[in-house]
Amino acid sequence: MIDSNRKPINKLQILIGLVFLLIGTMVYFIARPPEGTYFVNRFGFISSFHNIIYGTAPDLFGSLGAWLPEFIHVFSFILLTAGVISCRKRGYLVIAIGWFLVDALFELGQKYSALVLKIIPSWFSGIPFLESTEGFFRKGTFDMKDMIAILAGAVAAYIVLLITMDRRERV
Repeated sequence: MIDSNRKPINKLQILIGLVFLLIGTMVYFIARPPEGTYFVNRFGFISSFHNIIYGTAPDLFGSLGAWLPEFIHVFSFILLTAGVISCRKRGYLVIAIGWFLVDALFELGQKYSALVLKIIPSWFSGIPFLESTEGFFRKGTFDMKDMIAILAGAVAAYIVLLITMDRRERV
């Protein structure tokens, strides 16, 4: 049975989220060395492509490239989540706060990596994507600018959600 109260997905929010994920991916290809990028190292065909672009393409992002991925990650995932769930203002706020907390906790985990490294389960090492958890906290560094970018990304995403929400949802 189909829930008649369920709203359709918000394609515009999903599209904006995907476009920004693409921009974030470009940051990694253009401005980040391959050894520090999980998805480049994990997938050989991407690594070959990255090796062609990294160091040869002009750095389109300049100093923004240092913290832009943190902004884009939280921004994109808020829009993607909200677009799929297609909720109202209160739901948008919960999604924005939730993703902000996830990203902020990961950033703070880099500051307190000794504590975090003690609680990462050993079985993570055999699971794709989770296998990079230990390296993320061991090699990553905390940066207050990243925290500001995460906050700015969450706020910007919430504003975009309000602008792009279905007019019938505004009540």
